[in-house]
Amino acid sequence: MVELETPQMNSVFHALGDATRRRMLRDLAKGERTVSQLAEPFAISLAAASKHIKVLENAGLLRREVRGRTHLCRLDPGPLAGAHEWLSFYERFWTDRLDALERLLREEDQRQSPSPKTTRKKGDDQ
Repeated sequence: MVELETPQMNSVFHALGDATRRRMLRDLAKGERTVSQLAEPFAISLAAASKHIKVLENAGLLRREVRGRTHLCRLDPGPLAGAHEWLSFYERFWTDRLDALERLLREEDQRQSPSPKTTRKKGDDQ
């Protein structure tokens, strides 16, 4: 299991904690983008976009290449795999808990369901 308390993993979860950065990563999953292209969907300045990109870069989630005056960004999925592995533990934990809850609820329903009755016809009481 991946250890959460490492500087790398902490920076990955910090980076993923912001909706703008998550959207930038989603855009990068489609292919490399310039800083301007990453900033475009948001009402933010290029300076603000650069700050978000720097957080993603520090977390190892993207690689930036400078070509002349253009900064090209590319997704680096490696750290996401570590975060996914860490989260999978909790997915299994909650799946097990929810399965146990479902079993308990089904058992409770079975105990509370009236047993099937035989229907009586009028006049059978005698």
